[in-house]
Amino acid sequence: KMVQISEEMLRGRAEHNDRCLANLKEISLHQQNIESINRALTRMCPELEILYLQHNLISKIENLRRLRDLDYLNMALNNVTVISGLERNEKLRKLDLTVNFIDLDGLLTIERLKSNHQLEELYLVGNPCAEFQGYRHYVIGTLPQLQRL
Repeated sequence: KMVQISEEMLRGRAEHNDRCLANLKEISLHQQNIESINRALTRMCPELEILYLQHNLISKIENLRRLRDLDYLNMALNNVTVISGLERNEKLRKLDLTVNFIDLDGLLTIERLKSNHQLEELYLVGNPCAEFQGYRHYVIGTLPQLQRL
């Protein structure tokens, strides 16, 4: 069944913070069969710095613009095809998109990460685009701020 991010789910995953969401810095929502990132997450947890969403069914990076302090986003093992919706996350330093469905057309959307000046680490292994010769040169040429790819 389709799973939505809910207040109940978030509070259940915030035991380390006395189930308080407003000042929560880190949350792990991996392997929950989540199909989309809804606004509940950023409305209830606006101070997130670390967000683990790996191993879900998410096809689009969206509704994260409020997370001004987001430092690390793990979306490995999802259904992402393009990179989008992170332009406002100016503090983003690490983005893990290992094993998604980003092909060569999707790779062109990394241009949207140009405004993420603090982005140092980007993981794309296991995506169709990573099989093409020269993909690393393209990524590094497009995002010279990267230190690890």
